[in-house]
Amino acid sequence: MKRAVSISIGSSKRNKAVTINLLGEEISIERIGTDGDMEAAALKYKELDGKVDAFGVGGGDLGALVDGKWYPFYSVKPMVRFVEKTPLVDGTGLKNSLEARAATFLDEKIGGYINQLGRRAFLPVGIDRWGMSSCFPAAGFETRYGDLLFGIDVPIILSKTGQLKTIAALLMPIVGRLPFEWIYPLGEKQEKRAPKGEKWFRWATVIAGDCHYIKRHMPDELPGKVIFTNTTTPEDVEFFRKAGIKYLATGTPVLEGRSFGTNMMEAALVAVAGKNRPLTHDEYNELLAQLHFEPQLQELN
Repeated sequence: MKRAVSISIGSSKRNKAVTINLLGEEISIERIGTDGDMEAAALKYKELDGKVDAFGVGGGDLGALVDGKWYPFYSVKPMVRFVEKTPLVDGTGLKNSLEARAATFLDEKIGGYINQLGRRAFLPVGIDRWGMSSCFPAAGFETRYGDLLFGIDVPIILSKTGQLKTIAALLMPIVGRLPFEWIYPLGEKQEKRAPKGEKWFRWATVIAGDCHYIKRHMPDELPGKVIFTNTTTPEDVEFFRKAGIKYLATGTPVLEGRSFGTNMMEAALVAVAGKNRPLTHDEYNELLAQLHFEPQLQELN
């Protein structure tokens, strides 16, 4: 049996381990959270390096790929400094392949419902999920991005992917050198609510992007909305249900009641491919086609 492990600086409350079958081969996938402790994560990588088939970097990214340009997060790099043997991925491959199909998937499944309410999409943060950010305007959605508001607390909303690219080029060389906890909630902070930007959550029909940003900042009630996100636990699903969310879609499959992060599922694909390296964009798409991987949709209300 092959083994893929996501070591996350997120909350340990979200830990989970399951065994799945991919292309006739059993893969053990496991998430291990360190509650915001990067050094604990680094030591866990060191302990397991060479003993598992693929690592996922959870709770943080090694960088952001914006329209083909890579912007590293330098503060995350020390966390993986001991990894020498096991292939390491952070979910970028799936963010730019599987998640790039988000708008098409929603149109195929619930296009009539979306058209009735209006083709409007809001991403609290779009730079770190370029596939998702670019697919909505390409599908004819009026799209807004809250990177400045939610990332650095500047009350400006962006309306074009070109603006995202410009902001990335201007700010990411600086933001990428800041402590990661300044720009993304870690550990117990992931469980704390800090609603803001209510106007834009209510304006949109589809709210898309990172689950922690959405759950942390959305209003208590959002009846009738559609959410397209990544990692969800049963507790997250219940939170969205109580908020009145109509449809919840996750970019990765739901396994034993929860969806795993893109980094975890990307690590699983690397493990089953057996190439002992991250895969190319074309290789990810080929595997996804073989596995018939597609987003999962749940009707909550």
